[in-house]
Parts: sequence; structure tokens; C-alpha cells
Amino acid sequence: MNDSWLLLDSGACDYAFNMAMDEALMEFAPELQWPVLRFYGWTQPAASFGYSQKISEIETVTKLRPLVRRTTGGGLVPHDADWTYSVTVPPSHPWYALRASESYERMHRWIQSAFASLDLATELAPCCRKEIPGQCFAGYEKSDVLRLGKKIAGAAQRRTKTGLLIQGSIQPSPSGATRTEWQSAMTCAAAAEWNVQFQPLELPPALVTRVAALVNEKFSQDAHNRRR
Repeated sequence: MNDSWLLLDSGACDYAFNMAMDEALMEFAPELQWPVLRFYGWTQPAASFGYSQKISEIETVTKLRPLVRRTTGGGLVPHDADWTYSVTVPPSHPWYALRASESYERMHRWIQSAFASLDLATELAPCCRKEIPGQCFAGYEKSDVLRLGKKIAGAAQRRTKTGLLIQGSIQPSPSGATRTEWQSAMTCAAAAEWNVQFQPLELPPALVTRVAALVNEKFSQDAHNRRR
């Protein structure tokens, strides 16, 4: 049986827009009906950090600015030349019912398969190695993607009544592959493993309006980013 997904390539976007679009896609997941794979980049160096983290601690461990609080958990993630993506899943899709550890591993096995098709050998971390508290890429968690023993892919999740949101980053960008090649490999891997058929996402006007509101009222505001 084929599994229908939607595909959105946003290109390089503003930090607040990136976080707003991901949250809006999660809110609109029941209306969109199908999971959405989104690729995006950053118009300026920035750093995102987990929803529950304290910004006073984040400010001491990175000089990157602006800082933006994600909807998802996890730690500090620097953004500049990294390959960033999100996956949103509606409650009606089987992936939504997975435990957090299962959806995390599935996401990273998908990435591992994509890299394998590009002749880039990776492995999933069997356990954890923490080096610097709060920084996602300073150590690694179980099922993170490793290349030559170093973490290159991590993710964070948020599950609400409207859907599941996974936000992830590939960094540093592995030599021997381009962003375009990796994105194509991701769609091909999903087609090969789960019979996924992708269709371009045409953003509903209401979703576009919601993104603008989230940019202006939330992700660009100190009241949100400095709330803890």
C-alpha cells in the first residue's frame, strides 16, 4: 500500500519564520491529513534551543545570535550551513502512535538509509555520550546518526493533540554530498522503504496567515525566547 506524504522545500528563511512554519504545520496537521517533510535553511547564522531550556545558560555557551526557542525539546543547535528539516505527522497516521524513542530511531534510520544511497557510511549511536550539557552536537543520544564516531544528525520532538513534530539538523554537512543530493536521497529512501509517494504542498491561506502571526507574536519576541 502506498503512503501519501506532502513535500515542502522552503529554502533559506529567517529564524523566526522557520520556527513558525514548523509549529503551524503541526497545528494544521489534521487539516493537511498527510505527513509533511519540509527542508529549509537559514538566511543568517542563528541558534535554536529546546523549549524548556534556560536562555541564561544558552547565552553562555554560544556567541551565535539571534537565539530562538523551539517548539520541540532538546538542546542548543547552531544553524548556518547545516541541513535542516522537519517532519509533521497527523494523529491519523501510524507514526503518530509510536513512542518517542521509536519515532526518533525511525527518523534517524531514514537519514542513515539516505546517506547509504550516497555511499556515505553512518551508524546509529548505541548509547549516549555527553560532553557539554545542553548542546545537542557536543555529545550524542541513543539513535543519533554518527559518522566516523562523531554525531552529524540529531533531532527533537513535540507531540500534541494536533500532531507530531520532529525537527532535525545535519551538521557538519558531510563531504562527498550536496544538500540537493541529500534531499533527493531522503525522498527516494522513503519511497523504497515505506512506499511513500510525495506531492508538493500547496500552503492553505489560513496556514500562511498563522505563520505570520507566530512570527510576529511569538518567535521574534523576547517574551517567548526569554521566557525561562
